[in-house]
Amino acid sequence: MQTDCSPADDAADRQYDQSNDRYVFHHDTESSALVTTTIVHALASVTDIDVSQGEFSLYDSVDPDALNRLFRSTADGSERSGGHVAFTALEHTVYVYANGDVIIYPPAESGPGVDRPHLPHAQQQ
Repeated sequence: MQTDCSPADDAADRQYDQSNDRYVFHHDTESSALVTTTIVHALASVTDIDVSQGEFSLYDSVDPDALNRLFRSTADGSERSGGHVAFTALEHTVYVYANGDVIIYPPAESGPGVDRPHLPHAQQQ
């Protein structure tokens, strides 16, 4: 498992948070890029999947169009102030926050002493 990663390694500013066993990315909410683009590239980075070869589709886990609508600016142009969505993709648990944070947890290990909650297909709070 990777223990450290500098922001220069990846366009999405990936960092591995070893103490919490998670990958932390940030989507620039002021850029023209869609949050789903950041998510797909983050998952590709963590799982070593080549997204350009069609090995993965976000549609298999969540509706990307709905996700983009949830996290874009409101109708009056103001930024979203809160909220998050959690879903599972490629056996990883993904949390997307309105502030642009994208947190990816690797698949939970099976065995005694491992207690990570199972998420339904998609969940919003």
